[in-house]
Amino acid sequence: MAPSDSVKRAPRNTINREILVEKATEIADEVGLGGFSIRVLADSLGVKPMAVYTHVKNKDELLNLIVDQVFASIYAPQPGENWEAELTRAANSKRAALLQHPWALAVMESRRDPGPYSMKHHEAVLATIKASGASLGAIAHGYALFDAYIFGFVYQEIMLSHIGLDEETAEVAEGLDLAEFPTMAEFVEHHALAPGYQFSHSWQPGLDTVLTGIKRFSQQF
Repeated sequence: MAPSDSVKRAPRNTINREILVEKATEIADEVGLGGFSIRVLADSLGVKPMAVYTHVKNKDELLNLIVDQVFASIYAPQPGENWEAELTRAANSKRAALLQHPWALAVMESRRDPGPYSMKHHEAVLATIKASGASLGAIAHGYALFDAYIFGFVYQEIMLSHIGLDEETAEVAEGLDLAEFPTMAEFVEHHALAPGYQFSHSWQPGLDTVLTGIKRFSQQF
C-alpha cells in the first residue's frame, strides 16, 4: 500500500492556494526542503497529489509561492531622510524571518520568477539606499553588502545553533584542544565563556558597520 493510501482523505474541494502555501511552509519549517515534496504536502492535507496540481503546476511553482510568503512577512523600508533607521528595521525583520524559516536562506534569492512581495521588498530596499544620496554604483555595492551581512550572520547563527554552541558554549569549549592556538584560547576563555556572552550580541555592531559602509559608498561612487 502506498503511503498516501493510508491517509484519511479530506472532502473534495477543501483546499486552495492559501491553504497549500500555509501547509507547505509548515512542512518546510519542520523538515527543510530536503523532505519537502508534493506527495508529502498532499498526505499532510489528506488529499491526493493531483488535488494539489489543480492549484499549482509543479513543486517549483509551490516553492516560489512559499518563498514569496516569507518576503511578505519582512518589513519593507520606507525611503526618506531616516534611511538608516528604515534599513535597520528591515534588516532586523529579515533576520527574524530567516531564523523562523531557515530553509529560505538557501533559496529566497534564487528564484527566476520572483513573486510580488519579493519584487516589492527589493524595490523598497533599493529605493531606501538611494535615499541616502547614493549613485547607482553605490546602490549596487550597498545592497550587496546589506544582503550579504544579513544572510551571512543568520547562516552562522543557524550553524552555531545546530552544534549547540549558542547554549552550550562551555561544554563545546571543553572538547577543544587549543594548546597550539593561543589567540583562540584567549578569546574562548576571556570572551566566549564570559557570563552572558551570546554570538547574537555581534548583530547590531555589525549592522551599524554595514550602514556606515553604505554611507561611505555614497560618498565614493
